[in-house]
Amino acid sequence: MDAFYASVEMRDHPEYKTRALVVGQDPREHHGHGVVATANYVARKYGVHSAMPSIKALRLIPKQNLVFIKPNFKKYRAVSAEIHGIMHEITDMVQSISLDEAYLDVTNNKIGATSIAQIGVVLQTKIRHETGLNCSFGATYNKFLAKMGSEYSKPFGRTVILPSEAKAFLAKQKIEKFHGIGPKTQRKLHDMGVYTGKELQAMPVRALIKYFHRMGYIIAEHANGIDLSRVVPDSEQNRKSIGIERTYEPSIYSKQKALSKLHDYCDSLEEKLQQRNFYANTIVLKVRNTDFETVTKRKKLKHAINNKREIYEAARALFEPISNRYLSEGIRLLGVTATDFSKADFQAVDLNLFSD
Repeated sequence: MDAFYASVEMRDHPEYKTRALVVGQDPREHHGHGVVATANYVARKYGVHSAMPSIKALRLIPKQNLVFIKPNFKKYRAVSAEIHGIMHEITDMVQSISLDEAYLDVTNNKIGATSIAQIGVVLQTKIRHETGLNCSFGATYNKFLAKMGSEYSKPFGRTVILPSEAKAFLAKQKIEKFHGIGPKTQRKLHDMGVYTGKELQAMPVRALIKYFHRMGYIIAEHANGIDLSRVVPDSEQNRKSIGIERTYEPSIYSKQKALSKLHDYCDSLEEKLQQRNFYANTIVLKVRNTDFETVTKRKKLKHAINNKREIYEAARALFEPISNRYLSEGIRLLGVTATDFSKADFQAVDLNLFSD
């Protein structure tokens, strides 16, 4: 979706469409505090972007043209559910990434279309007609390129990348545009004289692995248009696990705050597990830093659990050894998942992994 939160607010407040709209706390009402959740395209022309301190947005935009709106996540979740319903009218192979982003495998779609571009246009048009919101899509043969394509020509973008065009398309991109290459990796690549996809494609794979380890191999694959990961539909993920993860802007640097978030997650997991009489034999912790480096740790338990105290103890035990490193770099994403269920009459269940 294009500037999702801001677009929802402009839809509901048409009088703001020509003004610079920032979704976030107004720093004038909160002692200078607040962070930009997102901004519309008018505000972005002034240099405002997500995760920016709201006070900076106040300095960049003429006050007579600036509007702050407090985020309404209940409303955004409701609109997201509506959009996901539209996606499922086309295919059930939908992998949700966030409220406003998803991957769709449309190989076997419900509308009988054979053109991936046609499917993208149908989806884009249907979302606009039924919700009044714009979205952009990348239509291609793997998830990495689909992400790159969806970001290429926002707003209301339509980007089709054929296999024969992928390397040339990527060669023209600055490495800052490559999904998964964060600021820290960008700086290292710049130090190596790499600024574009073309220069990245010319790098020996061994050199990338030497400098970036496993991530170096993934970077090399992506630079050449290769991504072997598949679309994992929400229903398949949810049959196997119940989890909660959140992306944070700004990132988390405080251990107390990180542990507080983990504690909140465990409260929610207890409720979800006990509602379904599930007991988890494994707890999984997921942490991502501001450079998009992701670590997943799992703990096999001595006995199955479904109470928040034991879930939190397991999650904290996984977090402690890596906390200093990831907190020093800033935690962008934090998540806890319960899996490996015990239940005599366990069946496939339909849960929302990211629901509150």
